[in-house]
Amino acid sequence: MGDRIESVRFGHYAVPLAQAVSDAKVATGRQRPLSQIDVLTCEIRTRDGLAGLGFSYTTRAGCRAQFAHAKEVAGNLIGQDPSDTGRLYDVLLWAGASVGRSGVATQALAAVDVALWDLKAKRAGLPLAKLLGAYRDSVRTYNTSGGFLHAPIEEVKARASRSLEEGIGGIKIKVGQPDTREDLRRLAAVREHLGDDVPLMVDANQQWDRVTALRFGRAVEDLGLVWIEEPLDAYDAEGHAQLAAALDTPIATGEMLAGVPELVRLIDLRAVDYLQPDVPRVGGITPYLKVVALADHAHLQVAPHFVMEIHVHLAAAYPRESWVEHIEWLSPLFEERLEIEGGRMRVPDRPGLGLSLAARAAAWRLDTAEYRAPAAHGSSSAPSPGRL
Repeated sequence: MGDRIESVRFGHYAVPLAQAVSDAKVATGRQRPLSQIDVLTCEIRTRDGLAGLGFSYTTRAGCRAQFAHAKEVAGNLIGQDPSDTGRLYDVLLWAGASVGRSGVATQALAAVDVALWDLKAKRAGLPLAKLLGAYRDSVRTYNTSGGFLHAPIEEVKARASRSLEEGIGGIKIKVGQPDTREDLRRLAAVREHLGDDVPLMVDANQQWDRVTALRFGRAVEDLGLVWIEEPLDAYDAEGHAQLAAALDTPIATGEMLAGVPELVRLIDLRAVDYLQPDVPRVGGITPYLKVVALADHAHLQVAPHFVMEIHVHLAAAYPRESWVEHIEWLSPLFEERLEIEGGRMRVPDRPGLGLSLAARAAAWRLDTAEYRAPAAHGSSSAPSPGRL
């Protein structure tokens, strides 16, 4: 009969940042500074004693909704074969069909799907990248966390230097302020500080209109940027396509899109040079693999957003050399650390994702719920909420 899922446990964690950060969405008054990351974890255990760990996340709002949806559909996993990742994804989609196939619903499923892939790789005794079919054992990496707009330019420059000394290969800074001239001044200062050979990216976090984005793009053509990220509203696929056609500097976007069709539209319109899917936001590894297969067919680069702990594996398994974003915000949740050297992030050689929850994470846990297989006398697989 094979192995079967015996229990599914969820946790809601609020992981504090060492310092609140601000990007262009804060500078334009649309959001408040970010001070914590909310994480939905999923731990799946089987009758054979195997365990898989997955997670999703939200910023500012939404994790309680993810947690609630995950609890509603998780009972469908009990007694199922954990290796059937594709079929189980469909089971969970149909269990929550009335709330759609994107957004909170599929972001909740992402934690489950990642846990199932982690479990599958552990069963095979392989790192996830090797299970998927790795093209390389390390990936290019760039740092974002030192380039936020709340930091004075001298601090940005100092943190960029420190990142390079620590082995990170590229630097990204935030732009998109109401005064574009200030963006240009900061960017010029960082480029002068780093020199022409260090890969440099900018991220406007969707704060420009089409005219401003085009003018900025033309103004920085001679700086040799790797890309301009999210110059326009994330859902303005046509605008991104026009911008990509008009500029020599590559365009990157896609991180905010929470459904496969939205990302496919960017591909179909040739609206990006670097597609930036995010496993938790797009709904898990299963839908992510569908998107990047189409991206490869279209000869696009892929630079997945955030959650480096997952994306290091997926970037290593993408045919084209990728960039993985180094942001250490979730590192305190896990016992293990990723290795970085010579501008590259190494794929862990441990089975699965190579992650385990740290004991210190219990201090950030807000809620838990667990589903278990029915007892022999016919009890239901109802959740056991509360702290574990």
